[in-house]
Amino acid sequence: PIYTQHRQQQTMSSSSSSSIFLPPNQTRLVTIAAHVDHGKTTLADSLIESNGIISERLAGTLRYLDFLDEERRRGITMRASAIGLRHRYMAPKQQKAESLDLVVHLLDSPGHTDFSTEVSSSLQCCDGCLLVIDAVEGVCARTHQVIREAHLHEMVPILVINKVDRLCTNLCLTPTEAYLRLRGLIETVNATCAAMLNSKQAEDDSEQQDETNNTNDNPDTPIMTQEEENWTFEPSKGNVIFASALYGWGFTVPSLARSLFRSKTVSIKPVALKQCLFGDFKYKEGDKKVLKWKSDSSEDPLFAQYALQPIWEMYEGVATAAASSGIGTSLFADGRILSNTSAAGKQPSKIKADTPGMDQVLEIAQIGSTSSKGSPAMPATPEQMDAILARIGASSEEAVLRCIMRRYRPLSNTVLDAVYEILPSPAMAATKVRSRALALANPKIVEAEETPNPTATAATAALQEIRAAVEACNASADAPAVAHICKFMAVDRSVIRDPQLGDGEKSVILGLSRVLSGTLKTGSEYYVMGPKHSKSVSSEEQKRQIRLYLLMGSSFLLVNEVPAGHLCAIQNLDDLQLKTATLCESPYGMPLQGFDSGIRPLVKVNVESVDPADTYVLEHGLVKLSSADSAVEITATAKGERILACLGEIHLEQSILDLKNIYCEKDIELRISDPIVEFGETTTWFEDELDFGNFWERPSAPLRQSTIPPYNEEEGLEFALHGRSRTILSGRAAAISLRVVPLPKSVHVALQSKKLVEEECKDDLLVMAKALGLNGANMDPSAIFETLSQSLAVIDEFGNALVESKALSSGCTIKGVVSDAGEIHVPKNDILASPEEEPTEATDTPATEVFKVVGSQIRKLGFQADSNPAEMVDDSNDDSGAVEIWKDQMRHSAIAGFQMAVRAGPICEEPVQGILVVIEGVEVALTKSPDDESYKPAKLMTSGMVASAIRSGIRGALLTRPSRLLERHFRLTLHSSLEALGSLYSVLSRRRGKVLNDSMVDGTDLLEISAALPHAESFGLAPELFRQTSGQVTAPELVFSHWERLDEDPFWVPTSLEEREDFGENLQNGDISTGMSNIALNYIRKVRARKGLVVDSSRTVEAAEKQRTMKR
Repeated sequence: PIYTQHRQQQTMSSSSSSSIFLPPNQTRLVTIAAHVDHGKTTLADSLIESNGIISERLAGTLRYLDFLDEERRRGITMRASAIGLRHRYMAPKQQKAESLDLVVHLLDSPGHTDFSTEVSSSLQCCDGCLLVIDAVEGVCARTHQVIREAHLHEMVPILVINKVDRLCTNLCLTPTEAYLRLRGLIETVNATCAAMLNSKQAEDDSEQQDETNNTNDNPDTPIMTQEEENWTFEPSKGNVIFASALYGWGFTVPSLARSLFRSKTVSIKPVALKQCLFGDFKYKEGDKKVLKWKSDSSEDPLFAQYALQPIWEMYEGVATAAASSGIGTSLFADGRILSNTSAAGKQPSKIKADTPGMDQVLEIAQIGSTSSKGSPAMPATPEQMDAILARIGASSEEAVLRCIMRRYRPLSNTVLDAVYEILPSPAMAATKVRSRALALANPKIVEAEETPNPTATAATAALQEIRAAVEACNASADAPAVAHICKFMAVDRSVIRDPQLGDGEKSVILGLSRVLSGTLKTGSEYYVMGPKHSKSVSSEEQKRQIRLYLLMGSSFLLVNEVPAGHLCAIQNLDDLQLKTATLCESPYGMPLQGFDSGIRPLVKVNVESVDPADTYVLEHGLVKLSSADSAVEITATAKGERILACLGEIHLEQSILDLKNIYCEKDIELRISDPIVEFGETTTWFEDELDFGNFWERPSAPLRQSTIPPYNEEEGLEFALHGRSRTILSGRAAAISLRVVPLPKSVHVALQSKKLVEEECKDDLLVMAKALGLNGANMDPSAIFETLSQSLAVIDEFGNALVESKALSSGCTIKGVVSDAGEIHVPKNDILASPEEEPTEATDTPATEVFKVVGSQIRKLGFQADSNPAEMVDDSNDDSGAVEIWKDQMRHSAIAGFQMAVRAGPICEEPVQGILVVIEGVEVALTKSPDDESYKPAKLMTSGMVASAIRSGIRGALLTRPSRLLERHFRLTLHSSLEALGSLYSVLSRRRGKVLNDSMVDGTDLLEISAALPHAESFGLAPELFRQTSGQVTAPELVFSHWERLDEDPFWVPTSLEEREDFGENLQNGDISTGMSNIALNYIRKVRARKGLVVDSSRTVEAAEKQRTMKR
């Protein structure tokens, strides 16, 4: 095994540590990625056993890299673990090459979606991945995500089809049926990869449409061709491994072709045989020819005959031997092998070579064995078989089968050989394959005075030298040392073999690092650069002295140096509080560019200590937890809350356990809040809002939420009605008229991308044109889109936008007010009433006249400018002065006010989404300057006053529109038996879930269920499903899907006689707010109560002297 000679040593000399690290061309960095429970850790066990680290008897069942207690209890991997392995590659005779020693750094990553950031870190560290897929379950939801992420990191994949034996034992398929099943699975994987590549190519082509000189001589063409070749799985190329990790066997088509030719089973040279071994071909032994195979033929295809049939017969032989010896067999689900009834009541005997059934195993073992030099030899005689079984201590059916199969077609040699043949070395990856993923970032332009010494020229030259060393993976002694830390992890001090580490906290933070160039040395100082580092010269404060450790699964060994192309753990960086970092011995280095995986936490809770004296211990533990787990986000709010955000419920439970047991210096008692659910606020259309003229004039009462506490206490609400607001600046210095309407998602996407797809948003554009007074029925959608685009002031990523109406931008609705009081007009009655109904005020006639003019023009013009603006725009100096003041002093502040308003809505202070704010008119109080006869604001008008007024106006307008909540929806995927469907659908229905797809998994009685589930209803889903279905469903996986509007008015009450009969009177339910069970209102109350806001139902009590006993 690798590093075995150093396992008993506590320290290592420089020469000994360098001797265990091979050059980059003899090194491979590989990670195992797959859907949960597809066999990643079991596969890792087989590879580790080949190095003698664990015994043959325990390989496949020990789960060596799952060393956390919670991992063993739950049976899933939660943290990515790394280990170094030695392998001697024996080149085939046809290649006439010498054998070669290799070092393979293996990372086992989690499969559960709650720990997906561990997969991202593993992919960033490595150059290739073993993509493991269950032969029965096939391509699952998590498999799609892993494929996309591996492609993003420019990985070279090897497909490992695991649990092939389940096709025989569980599904009881014949070899031919199993071949057809495997062929279909490979086609599905290739189709998935092809769709991913086509999508990427379409995005690249779209980005290049606006570029000039886009000729056919595209330098990326060869790269795309190589990329397509890497992501096309063909068994004949050797990038597909058929395996059973539990029993330790596996093979590739090229290795099987060589073994068949070597054993003279098939007299066709391996170069030609591998091209037709996995395909619709059959072999005529008499003629020694390969012919076309048809599915309706009675003969078996080549792959079924020579690859699968021997394995099927070996399983039957071992099962027969187990049944004959009295041990009993449980291999086959159909019970084809019956137990020996004559042995009933007797003591079971051990399986030996002379046990019935083992003669069949020995006979088959000589045909198609892929074992090679250096791997355990396949027994050829009964005596050899007995000796091997006795030495291993194989007494059970599984142990005997594992002992035989790992010698017949050894999995470890097959995988490690394929890793060397298919995957690139670190040097090749940095130069050709992963040049973008392993590239250093570019520094920002630095002013000369900031870097007087050394000069910018010297810094640029030094950075170019560092880049060249990284791109070549230069491991020479004089190359600049550069390393990238992909993640940090907490390690128990007892598993670190370093006598100089000393005593301290029970856990130590180590960084999992890949050395990009040069040689890292223990005790040396290096500059540490975080992912946001942008300066061309690092300061001395960023230097840290480090210690290096070798990764050996659950243990860490001190080494003096680590050259380029290898992985190691780095200590003494925990005080930096970084998620990732780059180390460089030169101050002119830059961090790795990295990728944003887009993974965001889904579950948030508030964590606090029961004893206030333990607050400092808790905060210190949270900082260490955030550093050690890149998926965890810690936020301290203004109210003193400490929000812990995780990817899922399992991740949250594990993080809290780690916080208590590892990161806190002492045992403290924690108080964990209920999960915090995020909502959004939005609005919808009025029933008659699409008729612009009539909607303005219609007489109707204000909506209910604007008349009940605490919502009617909103500042500026008295100046708003039906989605319009005339907000007044402090001191009556100005007034801004605005309107809030819904913004459909399709229109928002088009405005944000500046590209119109009429098929997607044609109807939405016409609706908006009618509501805004754009005469949408007579306008083309492209003209409407062009008008909105030209009027756009700002647009955010949450579906909100701010526009100026054409009437405003042309100056038709911007007026100046020159009056004795120096104020704009504020009417005493309804501010949005018709100007004709407003009584004349002799005290301030100019301000009143301006108010009437602006209101009438907004009603007349709507969003559009007048066809003859010369008649509408007053060329007087006061109006032109008002236009200049709006553009120069107020416009940018209005944008800031819009951003403040959408950050927290008026209903429950949640972010606002999907609204369009239209600024329709501006009135400014002016005074004439005696010096130059120009106009200036009559009163002080700061940017903060404008932003605050816009914020109040938007919030007031939202409160006078129909209010709706937006919910986060998760996409749920799981497998269920047919018997559990009823209970499953019942649970989802109670939680307001919607089943999107249910399809049978080929060859099984399981259904794959995909559903959409609201975030608020997702907590505790897994335990309830297991309880209601008696464990007949798999653990559900939840990933964020989309935001969806909850189409329920939270403030609706029954008013008509029919509604009262259906829902009851208000007083009968004892709730002044509603007379029915309202899901949206319940959510609003919970959110307001959590935030410490006043809840509507707590303000007013009716009939308090009565005992309320009636409840619906």
